[in-house]
Amino acid sequence: MRHNAASPARAGPGGKVPVTAAIRASFRPIVVIPARMASTRLPGKPLADIHGAPMIVHVLRRAEAAAIGPVLVACAEAEIKQAVERAGGRAVLTRPDHPSGSDRIHEALGLADPERRHDVVVNLQGDLPMVDPALLRAVLSPLADPAVDIGTIAVPVRDPAERDNPNVVKAAAGFAAGQRIARALYFSRLPVPWGAGEHYHHIGIYAYRRAALERFVGLAPGVLERRESLEQLRALQAGMRIDVALVDSLPFGVDTPADLDRARALLAPAGSPSQTP
Repeated sequence: MRHNAASPARAGPGGKVPVTAAIRASFRPIVVIPARMASTRLPGKPLADIHGAPMIVHVLRRAEAAAIGPVLVACAEAEIKQAVERAGGRAVLTRPDHPSGSDRIHEALGLADPERRHDVVVNLQGDLPMVDPALLRAVLSPLADPAVDIGTIAVPVRDPAERDNPNVVKAAAGFAAGQRIARALYFSRLPVPWGAGEHYHHIGIYAYRRAALERFVGLAPGVLERRESLEQLRALQAGMRIDVALVDSLPFGVDTPADLDRARALLAPAGSPSQTP
């Protein structure tokens, strides 16, 4: 369930959704980061160097800082696994031909946790080297409701260009005044819902109940999924419940060489010549 068109992180906390110790204690989460070398616009992306460390290691460190559970990288290629392990992280090698990151994390979870100790898996994209760890905590919040199968997050759209950009996925959810979690009714590349009011930029980070992930990867692609090229619509069409937590920052995603240059500038150590004002 890939998200697109990320822009530099907005100022402010990662999210105002309260994630109490009691909520966290009720789950046994694991963060799984799917990673593969194949990328149309930036081949070899996981191993792209950012100030002496591969991008996947930057993402790993952000996930570890969230402190919600162990972190595992699900690798399509051995060189990614080696890079993660050299950095002290944990990785497993999966089949290279998975059609999606969701399928990859499902295989990795089975390999790494056959005893089923972890009942929730957070799917974190491997191209978010500046992701705020608070977002990984916020994505767990919807699962406090036992009726929710999958939690995800969104941020209000402030730029009209984002609202109308088909590469920015919008979450249609009926947030009442002051409400920070709402049920997802649809996701679209169009600015849904119609009419005056807030629109929400969907951030493609997910928290699956383990049983929900298992069910999801067993489903055939849906009609709406194929039309919109949005995998999460498969879950909605099958009657699975996705709830969205509102957060206040949008992680910067690296999809192109220009994005990589921007990430290097944003992550440059203080005083570095490559640091931008």
